[in-house]
Amino acid sequence: MKYTLRIHDIIEGTTVDGPGFRTSIYLAGCEHHCQGCHNPQTWDLNGGYEISVDDLIKRIIEAGMPVTLSGGDPLVQKEGVKDLCSKLQKKHFNIWLYTGYIFENLLNTPGYREILEMVDVIVDGPFIENLKDTSLLFRGSANQRLIDINKTLNGDGEIFLWQSDF
Repeated sequence: MKYTLRIHDIIEGTTVDGPGFRTSIYLAGCEHHCQGCHNPQTWDLNGGYEISVDDLIKRIIEAGMPVTLSGGDPLVQKEGVKDLCSKLQKKHFNIWLYTGYIFENLLNTPGYREILEMVDVIVDGPFIENLKDTSLLFRGSANQRLIDINKTLNGDGEIFLWQSDF
């Protein structure tokens, strides 16, 4: 099956959505509607524009950088994101995924664990305006976690947070 995604923007060479220079893809659709969100224009699932996963993969390959999926909330477009992550994983891309959902809840919800298994780091939790902290690395509020998925899923149930090497 050929999947398409609705996206708002693609930023190549950004350094704010994960370590190093990355290609960040801002997907359309979000159910969280966090007060103080810095991307409320991405909440509408019908916003932005449509692109095929295959065309998006071509653009990502041309850019040649690790990938961050943000939004909106990428998991609103679960099937297309699963297809995208599968194809990126086969090409050995490092993948970060931002979501307002909580990691533990995603593990127990059908269809999401497969996506989690294909990403390197998930930044989970809604943005909470009264926990906003601009000193935090790669996240907006203190409740959000940068979870190292490989270590966490291969561990004994403990959540391992991603550790910066810079």
